[in-house]
Amino acid sequence: MAECSGLQFVSPYAFEAMQKVDVVRLAALSDPELRLLLPCLVRMALCAPADQSQSWAQDKKLILRLLSGVEAVNSIVALLSVDFHALEQDANKEQQLRHKLGGGSGESILVSQLQRGLTLEFEHSDSPRRLRLVLSELLAIMNKVLESNGEFFFKSSELFESPVYLEEAADVLCILQAELPSLLPIVDVAEALLHVKNGAWFLCLLVANVPDSFNEVCRGLIKNGERQDEESLGGRRRTEALRHLCKMNPSQALRIRGMVVEECHLPGLGVALTLDHTKNETSDDGVSDLVCFVSGLLLGTNAKVRTWFGTFIRNGQQRKKENVSSVLWQMRRQLLLELMGILPTVRSTHIVEEADADMEPNVSVYSGLKEEHVVKASALLRLYCALMGIAGLKPTDEEAEQLLQLMTSRPPATPAGVRFVSLSFCMLLAFSTLVSTPEQEQLMVMWLSWMIKEEAYFESISGVSASFGEMLLLVAMYFHSNQLNAIIDLVCSTLGMKIVIKPSSLSRMKTIFTQEIFTEQVVTAHAVRVPVTGNLSANITGFLPIHCIYQLLRSRSFTKHKVSIKDWIYRQLCETTTPLHPQLLPLIDVYINSVLTPASKSNPEATNQPITEQEILNVFQGLTGGENARVNPRYSITAQLLVLYYVLSYEEALLANTKTLAAMQKKPKSYSSALMDQIPIKYLIRQAQGLQQELGGLHSALLRLLATNYPHLCIVNDWICEEQITGTDALLRRMLLTNTAKKHSPKQLQEAFSMLPGNHTQVMQILEHLTLLSAGELIPYAEVLTSNMNQLLNAGVPRRILQTVNKLWMVLNTVMPRRCPPLMDITLHMLNGYLLASKAYLSSHLKETAEQDIRPPQNNMMGPEAPEVTREELKNALLAAQDSAAVQILLEICLPTEEEKAQGSNPHSLLKNIQSAAAIGLQSKGLEEEEDSLLCNLREVQCLICCLLHQMYIADPNIVKLVHFQGYPCELLSLTVAGIPSMHICLDFIPELIAQPELEKQIFAIQLLSYLCIQYALPKSLSVARLAINVMGTLLTVLTQTKRYAFFMPTLPCLVSFCQAFPPLYDDVMSLLIQIGQVCASDVATQTRDFDPIITRLQQLKEKPNEQSGLCKDLFYKRGLKNMGSMDPDVQLCQCIERTIIEIINMTVSGV
Repeated sequence: MAECSGLQFVSPYAFEAMQKVDVVRLAALSDPELRLLLPCLVRMALCAPADQSQSWAQDKKLILRLLSGVEAVNSIVALLSVDFHALEQDANKEQQLRHKLGGGSGESILVSQLQRGLTLEFEHSDSPRRLRLVLSELLAIMNKVLESNGEFFFKSSELFESPVYLEEAADVLCILQAELPSLLPIVDVAEALLHVKNGAWFLCLLVANVPDSFNEVCRGLIKNGERQDEESLGGRRRTEALRHLCKMNPSQALRIRGMVVEECHLPGLGVALTLDHTKNETSDDGVSDLVCFVSGLLLGTNAKVRTWFGTFIRNGQQRKKENVSSVLWQMRRQLLLELMGILPTVRSTHIVEEADADMEPNVSVYSGLKEEHVVKASALLRLYCALMGIAGLKPTDEEAEQLLQLMTSRPPATPAGVRFVSLSFCMLLAFSTLVSTPEQEQLMVMWLSWMIKEEAYFESISGVSASFGEMLLLVAMYFHSNQLNAIIDLVCSTLGMKIVIKPSSLSRMKTIFTQEIFTEQVVTAHAVRVPVTGNLSANITGFLPIHCIYQLLRSRSFTKHKVSIKDWIYRQLCETTTPLHPQLLPLIDVYINSVLTPASKSNPEATNQPITEQEILNVFQGLTGGENARVNPRYSITAQLLVLYYVLSYEEALLANTKTLAAMQKKPKSYSSALMDQIPIKYLIRQAQGLQQELGGLHSALLRLLATNYPHLCIVNDWICEEQITGTDALLRRMLLTNTAKKHSPKQLQEAFSMLPGNHTQVMQILEHLTLLSAGELIPYAEVLTSNMNQLLNAGVPRRILQTVNKLWMVLNTVMPRRCPPLMDITLHMLNGYLLASKAYLSSHLKETAEQDIRPPQNNMMGPEAPEVTREELKNALLAAQDSAAVQILLEICLPTEEEKAQGSNPHSLLKNIQSAAAIGLQSKGLEEEEDSLLCNLREVQCLICCLLHQMYIADPNIVKLVHFQGYPCELLSLTVAGIPSMHICLDFIPELIAQPELEKQIFAIQLLSYLCIQYALPKSLSVARLAINVMGTLLTVLTQTKRYAFFMPTLPCLVSFCQAFPPLYDDVMSLLIQIGQVCASDVATQTRDFDPIITRLQQLKEKPNEQSGLCKDLFYKRGLKNMGSMDPDVQLCQCIERTIIEIINMTVSGV
C-alpha cells in the first residue's frame, strides 16, 4: 500500500497510551498525533463513564482540558449529537431494499439523489448527512465483499481517497462503528477497508480508537486471508495492513505471527513480522529470530505447516528476481547478511602452505571460525539445508559461494565444533551443486584432508566420542561398496531432515573419496586402529567406530585385505554398559557370519578368527565365587551378556550352516562343552530379566537361543520358582538376615554334615540361615551341599532337613542348573531337564553330521532324499524310546514295595479317595482316618511322578500312545487316570489298541477304558465303551475256552464301570453277560448238572432285577469261593458273571 506512504500513522507510544488510558502520556502527544485519536477521546469525555472513582474524575478533567484547544473537537461533538437509532433504522431499510432489488440498485434510503460529487456533497453537508454519506458508502463496499465470494476487488471511492477530507472521513468512520457496532462489526469494517485506497491508514485509526479490538481484528483478517499472500493484490494489501497494525502495537507482533502459522495463511506476513522483529533485536552472537522461525516451520513436526511454507518459497522464486520489495527477497538478503557476518575474513596462511603450488593466488579461503559463532553457523547450515532440500530454494551464485566458504571454515575443537563439521560434511554430500568450479573443488578436498588429519585431535580435546572421523570412515566404506542409499540415509539422519538426494549427484564425491582420499585398503587399516568407544551405551549418539566396523564386516573388507578384527570386536564388547547400544547385536551377528562363512567359494579360508575360549572365560571370571567376589567386577553385566549372546549365536549359526560348510570342505571349530559348563547361563539370564528395559532386545534374543538350543534351561517350573525366589517374600527374608547368618562358611557346613549321624541341630541351624541368602551368595555352598546329600537318605533324618535342602537346591538351580542330588523331587526335576537336553543334543548332532547326507550313499535305490529322512526318523525313534523308558521306570516306582504292601499301602487309594471326595463331603473323623494313607511317602512320590508325566504327555502326546501300547501293570491304572489330568488323550487311540491282535493289549485297553469312563463321562467315552462291548461280544464267538477265560475274567468287572458311567449301556451289558453265560453252559452242559439253575437265575436277574436286589453278595462269595479251586474255568467264569450282574443291579438300585 504505497498510497499510505505520505500519511501519518498512530505511533506505538500513542497506541500504548490509549490502551492504558494514560492521560499523562496522551498530554505529551503532539497535535498531529492527538488529532488521530480525537473520536475516542471526545466520546470518553462526553459519555457517562462506568468508572465513578475519584481518580477517573480527575483524569476526565485532564482529557477535557486537553481537548479544549482543539478545533476539530466541535465537529466530532456534532457527530455524536445525531439520532443514531433513526440512522440505524434507515440503514437496515436500505440493506433490505438492496437485498430485494439487487446490489446494483442506485436507490438509497440513507442518501437521496446526489446533485454533486460525493466529495463536494460531503463538504457541503452537515453532520447527520455526513454520517449518512459515509455509512451508505461503507455498506455498499461491505455488501460487495459478501457477494465477491472471496475474489478481491478494488473499489474507487472519493470519500476515502481525497487527502483533504481523510481526517473528517476517519472521524465519521470511527463514530459510526462505535455507535452502531451491531450494524458495523469491526471485523467486517476492517475487511471492507482493504478494498479502498488508504485502507490501511483508516484501519489503523479505527483500531487505535478501539484499542481492545486489536487481536480480534487481526485474527479476523488472518482467518479470511489467502494461503499465499504474495501471489495476489489482495494478499499483499492484507499483509501490508496487518504489518502496519503490528508496527502500531509491536508487543503483539509475535502473537500475530503465531496466528499466521496456526491458520496457515499469509506466510509473507509471518516472515515480514519476523524481519521487523529482527531489526529491533539487539545485535549479539546468538541465533537470530529469523533463523529460528523459518527453521521451526520447515523442520517442525507439522507437515501441513511445512508444505504451506515450502509452497511460499517455491512460488516466490518463480516471480521476477528484480522484485526486491518481495518479502522472500528481503528474507534471503537478511539471511545472507547474517551468514557473511560470522565468516572470518582473515586469510589462513596454514591452508595456503598445504595447498598445491599451482593453486590460484586469488582463491579466497576462510578459516578460524570463532567459538561464539559456531552454534549460529550450525543453525544457518541446517536452515539452508531445509530451504534447499525441503522448500526447493535455488541458491544464487553469491549465496552458494558464501555457503561454501562457511562450510569449509575450521571451527575450534569443541562439541559444537564437531557438530558443525559433521553438518558441513553432510551438506556437501547433499548439495554437491554448491561446488561448481575447480577452485571450489580443490578447497573442498583440502578441507576433507584437514578433517582426516584433525579428527583425533578434535576427539581428544572436545571429549566427544562420536566424532566426525567415524562419519568420514563410514561414508568411505559406503562409497566403496556402492551403498549410495545408505549414504543418503546417513546424511538425512545427521541433518535431522528428510530430503531428496539423487544417487547420481554423488558420483563426483564418490570418485574423490575412493580414489583420492580413502582407498579400501586405507579404510580397512585405519578402522582397526580406531580406539573402541569406552563405556559404549545408547546414551552416546552419533556415528561411532562401531558403525564403521559393522559396515566393513558386512562388505567383508577385513577378510579381503587379511586384517584381523577379532581383538577390536572383543575389546568393544568388553567396553559396554547399559542402556544397550542398538548397533551391538547386529555387529555380533555380522561378525559371526564373517567367521563361519567365507567371503567367496574360491577362497574358503577368507574368514575372520573367532574369539578364543580363554578370552570368553576371562569375561566370566569370578562369577562362581558368590556375591563377595562380584563387588568390583572387572567386566560389566552388559559385557557378560553380550559375550553369552555371541557364544550361543555362534553355536546356532554353526549348526545352521553345517551343510554349506561341509560342501565347501570347511568345518570351523565349535566351542567345547567344558566352556559351556563354566558359563553361569541361568544366573546371567536372571540378571538380564531385571534389566529388560535397558537391554533392549538382548533379553528376548537370549531366551530364543536358550529355548532352541538349551531347552533344559527353559523349564516352566524353573521360571515359576524364580518368581518366588526373587519376589517380595525374598526381600522380606533378606530383612531378617543377621550377621550370624553371613558368617557361616562352607567349611562350617561341612563340619556340621560330618556330625549328622548323631547331631541334626547344627546342620538344621546352618541350613535355615542359608535360606536367607540370595542365589548368588549360595554358590560357594553348592559343592558341600551336593556332596553330602547321600547322607540324607539314611534313616532318622528329620523331614525338615530334607525340605530345607530341597529348597536350597531349587534356589541354586536358578543359577547352577546342573546339580543332581539323590532326592526324589530334585531327581525328577533333573530327569526332565536331561530329557529336554537330550532332544537338543540329538538335533545338534544331526546337523553337525549333515555331511553324511551330502555324500552319495552306496547301493541306495530310494533316491537322494532317503538318507535325510531315515536319519530324522531314527532320531525321533531314539527319542521316543528314551522318553517311554523314562516313563516306564517312573511308573514302576509308583508301585508299592514289599514293606509298603505289608503296611497296607494301596496304589488304588488315590482313585478311591478322589471318587469318595467328589461323591460326598468328608467329615473330620474320616479325614483323620485317611491321614496316614494320604500323607505316606509313597503317595508323595506318586503325586510328584504324576505331575511330571502330565507335563511330558502335554509336551508330546505321542508318548502317551507309545507307553500305553507298551502297557504297564494294571494296578497303576487307577493312579494314572486319577493323578494325570492329560490321560483323556487315551480316548483317541483306545479303539486302535483294542484292535491289536495280542490278547493282553485288548485286556489292558478295556481296563484302561473302564477307569477313563468313570473319570471322563463324555460322549466320546460312551462311543468307545459301546465299541468295547461290541468287541467283547465278537471275541466271545472266536476265542477258545482257555483264551475266553483269560480274557473275560479280568474284563468282566470293567462292565460295572461302563454301566456306572453310562446307564444307557445296561441292556447291552446284560445281553453280553447272558451270552457269555450261555456259551460257557454249552461247553460243560454234559459235565455239570447244576449249570442250568445258574443260567436260569441269570435270566431272572436280567428280567426282574428289582426282585433280586436283596441278594447278599457277601454271602454268595462266602459260599462260592470255598469250592472255587475245584471248579473248572467255565464254572468260575459263570460265577464271575453272576457277581458282575449283582454289582450292576445293586449299583442301579442304590443310585450310585
